[in-house]
Amino acid sequence: MPPRVRRKLLLLVGVGIVVLATAGAAAAANGGFTPQYPHSPNAHGIKQSYLLIFALTAAIFLIVESLLVAFIWRYRSRGRPRTVDGAQVYGHTRIEVIWTVVPVVILVVIASFVFYKLPGIANAPAAANPLRITVEAHQYYWQFDYPNGARSIDDLHVPAHQVVLLTVHSYDVVHSWWIPQLGGKIQAIPGRTNSTWFEADKIGTFIGQCAEFCGPYHEAMHATVTATTQADYNAFVSAKAAAAQLGRQEFEGVCAVCHGALGQGGYGPSLTGNPLLKEPAALEELLRNGKGKMPPVGDTWTEEQMRALQHYVQAHIYKGATTSGG
Repeated sequence: MPPRVRRKLLLLVGVGIVVLATAGAAAAANGGFTPQYPHSPNAHGIKQSYLLIFALTAAIFLIVESLLVAFIWRYRSRGRPRTVDGAQVYGHTRIEVIWTVVPVVILVVIASFVFYKLPGIANAPAAANPLRITVEAHQYYWQFDYPNGARSIDDLHVPAHQVVLLTVHSYDVVHSWWIPQLGGKIQAIPGRTNSTWFEADKIGTFIGQCAEFCGPYHEAMHATVTATTQADYNAFVSAKAAAAQLGRQEFEGVCAVCHGALGQGGYGPSLTGNPLLKEPAALEELLRNGKGKMPPVGDTWTEEQMRALQHYVQAHIYKGATTSGG
């Protein structure tokens, strides 16, 4: 194959790969290439800032790449030997001023727009009665404390169309709270309290997860925000409902990550025949202090939480102690 034909073929293959890669990324859309559709005022501000920056950078990319292709074509060798220099082009004051001033103007536009939007992203709107919820980050689950004392694991329930103020803590390592459709990320840092907010604009379920690498099984540290009617929210956090579902939530959100959905074992050992599940004091000691590779997953749990998990595992996980013999 002649060298010229080979070069053209390689160029065409390269262009085809770039086009396919770009098409795949564009098709991903809300799957990762662009922000998810916002359902909270602060998330709208974040997406608007993103779209402005994306539009400017896309325009710059197209202009630069188009000029690059045009210059390559315009100043190609045209059969000159490789040892011969091409036509020499010297400085152009006007162009140099333009390519200095235009980037400065672009940066000023971006900075002005972002600082204009920042108060609406960072600060919750004035609300007569915002819902205040404490978020605790643990390896590898989220725990939510409601104003009436109820708790839930991994699934945060809130009323739609109400401002929710979150106080975020961590009790082991650094985590990152992030529900993309309801706002930006906020770090959960040991020894420090951070705050964020959102206001879900519709009834629905919004998915997120820890956005900070926090150790093994970090990818399993999911979070869900369920926005409901006020009546459904009140029913969810009522004392009776909270107690009835707490044990299941604790096992599914905390224990099952390592020990399997049925306690059959995985990263951690099987629990189905472990007599520890029948010994409340020993189980509580393990949950509060950890042992070996197991972190102290229940170091901030209340006695009610301990009892809820003990009742659940005894009723649904423990199958009897294993025996062996000849």
